[in-house]
Amino acid sequence: MLSECSGRMDWPTRGIYFFMEHGEIRNETGSDLRVVRVGTHALKQGSKTKLWNRLSQHKGNVSNGGGNHRGSIFRLLMGTALIEKNKLNYSTWGQGNTAKREIREKELVLEVQVSESIRAMPFLWLAIEDESGPDSLRGYIERNSIALLSNYNQSPIDAPSESWLGHQCNRERVRLSGLWNQNHVDENYDPGFLKILGRLVSEMDTQL
Repeated sequence: MLSECSGRMDWPTRGIYFFMEHGEIRNETGSDLRVVRVGTHALKQGSKTKLWNRLSQHKGNVSNGGGNHRGSIFRLLMGTALIEKNKLNYSTWGQGNTAKREIREKELVLEVQVSESIRAMPFLWLAIEDESGPDSLRGYIERNSIALLSNYNQSPIDAPSESWLGHQCNRERVRLSGLWNQNHVDENYDPGFLKILGRLVSEMDTQL
């Protein structure tokens, strides 16, 4: 779980991650936890962001348990769902790329709730040490994984449970896809990516 991870661990420079969620089961294609979010980093040319940098943005601050949802779409989406579920009043949530200190202080309680939810999620990561850019192999694996797992506008496979928090999200793409993702949920996947994904997993297994 993300709560047990830190920057002192031996992370690859670049990779892709798959979050799961307790209570969300693959009820048709298996019996394990289903993937609820896929993500990567450094998809802009020249970006220096590392895998742990991105995961730590989702995890939030160790010092006060909060975080910055303006730097993590994962946190932003989950926060909107918590607002709706618990009938909270956070009119500034998701507003702007930055916020003044007094606004961040008022949002801290919700940021802590988001941190607690995300940190409790099991996740897997896959090292893919490629160059940053929109045409990277990581980008290819990310968008095809999301497209494969998404239930957006199609008969659901491994549908989310009735109690899944994402049902409360204010983003239709999250609610209909069953994922904490917005991009690529309405796309078709390239079946050929599964062979590449399998090769990457096998290569990583031999290195462990």
